[in-house]
Amino acid sequence: MAGLSMDGSNPDVSLLYDINGIAADAPGWADRLVEYVGEYGILLGLVLVALWCWWRGRTRGSAEDSVASAAAIVWAPLAAGIALLVNIPIRSFVERPRPFLEHKGLEVLVAGKTDFSFVSDHATLAMAVAIGVFMANRRWGLLSIALACAEGFCRVYMGVHYPTDVVGGFALGTAVTLLLAPLALMLLTPAVGALSRWGATRFLVRSRSARERDAERRTAAPAGQARAAVEARQDGSGYNGLAA
Repeated sequence: MAGLSMDGSNPDVSLLYDINGIAADAPGWADRLVEYVGEYGILLGLVLVALWCWWRGRTRGSAEDSVASAAAIVWAPLAAGIALLVNIPIRSFVERPRPFLEHKGLEVLVAGKTDFSFVSDHATLAMAVAIGVFMANRRWGLLSIALACAEGFCRVYMGVHYPTDVVGGFALGTAVTLLLAPLALMLLTPAVGALSRWGATRFLVRSRSARERDAERRTAAPAGQARAAVEARQDGSGYNGLAA
């Protein structure tokens, strides 16, 4: 495969051959594993991470934190869907053929890909969801971004995308998620907040144990304020008495 990597002076093509060359040298079971992971596995993993963040967000922090986290999780798949829609005219405008149609010697792990290559839908979808998860939870968001990067690697490994197809997908998914986030969250946050206050759906945003803690804090706060007021009056009376 070293000779194939010298195909022209285009670094995009050279990197394509270098990464795809791993597939040619790998055992068959490894190629089948990457094929499954690159087509379905990582996207399923991102969905599971997003669901876990939603589940954990119901129990952590304040009620406002849970609402903000849930709104960001809801935004993640919506942003991914919008990014895929934006990609439709981009693909039609660029009209870049799949790499295996233009370059010989590639190990193609998924047959039947006849649509245009730029930009990668899988990379766009994965990064859009990952950025949405990152907005909800930084730690799990970093894991999601790592999964999205692995998705991009798999697409090149499988011989169905150029590296720049993947980079373009990452950029598109990130841009759509972040640029539209202020407007989206401005609309989603009140809607999620309303769900958190309605008896039939409030468990979707805030767990029962967390609501009980919130109630305890609200009950304890007036009592604490009352004690502080009494102590302040006592301190004032003692001072006045000494002054007299």
